[in-house]
Amino acid sequence: MDMIEHHAVTTADALATLYERPTERVAKKALDHVDALGRAFIAASPFLVLATGNDQGLDCSPKGDRPGFVTVTEDGKALLIPDRPGNNRIDGLKNLVKDSRIALIFFVPGANETYRVNGRAQISTDPALKRRFAVGGKEPRTVLVVTVAEAFQHCPKALIRANFWTAGSSERPKGVPTLGDFAARGNPRTDAAAFDADYAKRAIAELY
Repeated sequence: MDMIEHHAVTTADALATLYERPTERVAKKALDHVDALGRAFIAASPFLVLATGNDQGLDCSPKGDRPGFVTVTEDGKALLIPDRPGNNRIDGLKNLVKDSRIALIFFVPGANETYRVNGRAQISTDPALKRRFAVGGKEPRTVLVVTVAEAFQHCPKALIRANFWTAGSSERPKGVPTLGDFAARGNPRTDAAAFDADYAKRAIAELY
C-alpha cells in the first residue's frame, strides 16, 4: 500500500505530464444541447448507465428498455427518462433529491461509439408525462427530466478493446455469478438454480 501511495497522482499538473493534450476537435466537441446526430443515437439506444451522487458517495445504475425509450425535447435541451420497476433501492433517485447532478452514457448494440450527457435532473410525477411513457397501461412511478449541460460522442476504443458486442453474442460465459448465486450468498438456504428459474419466469411480467 505504501508503494501505491508513493506513486499516486494527486494534481492536475502531474496528470498533464502523463497524457498528451486532446486535439482541438476533441476539446471542443461538447455541446450544450443534443443535436440531430445525438438525437439519432439516443433514439437507437435501448440501454444507458446513469451516474448520480451525494455527499455520502456515488452510484451508477443501468437503465434499459426498447430503443428510443429516452425522449429528447424538441429544442435538444432536455431528456425525459421513465423510471421502470427495479429492486426499489432507488439509489439514484435518492441521490438526485439531494444533488441534482447527473451523468448518462448511452449504448447501441453493435455500435462501438457511445454518447454522453451531463446535466441536472428533476424527478417528476406529472400525470401527463407518466401517461406518455405508459406501456400496456402501466405508467412509470416517476419520470426524470434531465436538463442538458454537456452532450458529446465518445470514441469507440474502449468497446473495441473489450470486443464487447462479439464477446456477448454467444451463450452466457461459464463461471459468471447469477442473480441466484448472489441471493444464495446472502441466505445459504437459497437454492441458486431454483431462484434463477423462478426469476426467469416472473421477470417478464414485472418489466413494467
